[in-house]
Amino acid sequence: MLAGLRLATIAALSAALCANALHVRRDSVPVTLPFVRRLNTTGTAKLLEIDQARAKGLKTRASKNPGVFQQGAIFDVPATNQVVDYATTVLVGNPPQQFTLLIDTGSSNTWFGAQTQTHPFVPSASTQNTGSLVSVTYGSGFFIGDEFVDDVTLGTLTIKNQSYGAAILAQGFDDVDGILGIGPVALTCGTLFPNVDDCIPTVTDNAFSQGLIEAHEIGISFEPTTSLSSANGELTFGGVDPSKFTGPLNFVPITSTSPANQFVGIDQSITYGTDGTTVLPATSGITDTGTTLLLIATDAFNTYQNLTGAVPDNNTGLLRITPEQFDNLQSLFFHIGDNTLEFTPNAQIWPRALNTAIGGDADGIFLILNDIGSLSGEGLDFIDGMTFLERFYYVFDIANSRVGFATTPFTDATTN
Repeated sequence: MLAGLRLATIAALSAALCANALHVRRDSVPVTLPFVRRLNTTGTAKLLEIDQARAKGLKTRASKNPGVFQQGAIFDVPATNQVVDYATTVLVGNPPQQFTLLIDTGSSNTWFGAQTQTHPFVPSASTQNTGSLVSVTYGSGFFIGDEFVDDVTLGTLTIKNQSYGAAILAQGFDDVDGILGIGPVALTCGTLFPNVDDCIPTVTDNAFSQGLIEAHEIGISFEPTTSLSSANGELTFGGVDPSKFTGPLNFVPITSTSPANQFVGIDQSITYGTDGTTVLPATSGITDTGTTLLLIATDAFNTYQNLTGAVPDNNTGLLRITPEQFDNLQSLFFHIGDNTLEFTPNAQIWPRALNTAIGGDADGIFLILNDIGSLSGEGLDFIDGMTFLERFYYVFDIANSRVGFATTPFTDATTN
């Protein structure tokens, strides 16, 4: 009977779809976790379609209970979709089972076992089943699973009694085993069933509450790459890595504008060139490691396209420019708080060595800015994705509800 009830609950979901006193260990120091940027060349979905589907899914989750299964958002694009991912190795249980998880600041649930047939989650001797189900949608994918509690190890950091999901059903994760969700904890609220009012402390929350890290923050370092698989990233739990950035680390508060304030959201404006032509007036949006491109509101995108003279490329979905237009391409300037970040012409193009991996011709020049799929004024008018974040050091300061940026040795790189 219980098994029947569990199956009925899963079917219904598919159809519908903080700490007290803290004792910090004396030896607690920031913990560094390397990760890899990978391209999945087996999928047929276009990179832009995937990112736009994710943007739509983020807005849908923000406007509704995040735990409600939104089937329309799930199936907007084919599920063979992880064209680009940024993944790290995570261990769970005793003895530990190893999984490769996608790193995501746009969600906050951690879960395993996406490959339910070939590499499923297997409970260990220490695994505790809470009896609850957990479900999350991602625009271009979803998962439903059981909630368990066990040890979760990130590098040298072992977090006790961490809640996580173990997939029963998953779609859209052909090349990874699940998600390492490191966004705001509020994004987990409503993802449990039947306890729909509960939230799930993230791995960062628990590492801090258990005294494993001294600061309640995450530092994220990326580097531009020209290879299909490259260990070009680093997560630092509990602090920052000063060796990864060159300029001052400047912070801005999480935006107060909804729905961007539910994510790692900021306020910014974008101008183009030395004349300071406005591309995107001051508005709100999010920073997101789970999005590959840099997406801006449709009206801002149209302005950018006119300024660059770019045309849509039918094979990739991205904007394309000629070598002469690239020679004349000017920097974009991101005005965030009192500071301005320069996004160089080279930063604005897809790595040419990877053109064929996304369906482009080898000698093409493709731009990484594109259309978010809606006009400005919705409260989530841009997504600063990985191709933006690769050029700067990025900090999510959870304790103080703020976001930090700094220049790096790769801010002005010409590797693309």
